[in-house]
This record gives sequence, structure tokens and C-alpha cells, in this order.
Amino acid sequence: MLFAKGTKMYSIAHKKCPHCHEGEFFVSRNPYNLSKAGEVNENCSVCKRKLSIEPGFYYGAMYVAYALAVAMYVSIYVATNVLYPSASTLVQILLIIGGLILTGPWLYALSKMIWGNFFIAYKGVEPTEKEILELGKRQVPKA
Repeated sequence: MLFAKGTKMYSIAHKKCPHCHEGEFFVSRNPYNLSKAGEVNENCSVCKRKLSIEPGFYYGAMYVAYALAVAMYVSIYVATNVLYPSASTLVQILLIIGGLILTGPWLYALSKMIWGNFFIAYKGVEPTEKEILELGKRQVPKA
């Protein structure tokens, strides 16, 4: 199943934590809430794992956003030429710019979800054995 829990597509489609697929990825689920647009939670509210691997981690999402914007541009251009072949160049440009402006916040959020899922694997809600061992090493006092 392409969208079953435990797959990257599930996490992307539902805007859930890539680690456990239960906690929220963004501070606000609405990408058009511009005051919190694209703000990623620091830790998952369910599994408590970090959602950012390192500082500046999501800068790489710009490459994904660029690819999504190009795909949107091409889609609008082709759709305009197929559905309205007599459209002037100005109309095509206005439709493309309008489409990109309207879908911009959604593409921005989607690009962060895709980027995060490139690098963060599904682990489930419970800590893995490796995480338990690492946590144990960090909590052991040094003599």
C-alpha cells in the first residue's frame, strides 16, 4: 500500500512526524496561516524525537520547492495550451504567476515534508534499541 502507515507517502500526505507518523510535523497544519507558515515543531509531541537533524537542515528543501514550482509551471502552461489554445502570452504568464502565488505556501510546506522524509526513517512510537542504548550512555555519570 502506497499510503499505508509506515510509508513515506503516509507521512507526507498527512503532515505527520517522519519518525512515528502520529505527531504533527508543523506548528500549524494550515500552510496558508502565514504567521506560522512552514514552522516545523522542534520535537514530535508523540515520540519526542527531534524533527530537525541539524541547524539549517531544511534549507535543502529549497531544491525540492524549486522542482515542485517547475512542475507546477509546466502543468499550468500545458493545461493552458490544451484547454485554451488561443490564449495570449500575457494570459499564460498571468495564469502561471497566479497559480504559483496561490500554491506557494502549500508547495513550501510540501517541500519541507518531502525533504524531511528523505533523511528521517520511520521508527514507530516506541524508542528503538539503538536509541535506548544511546540514551543510557548519555545518562551514565562520568567518573
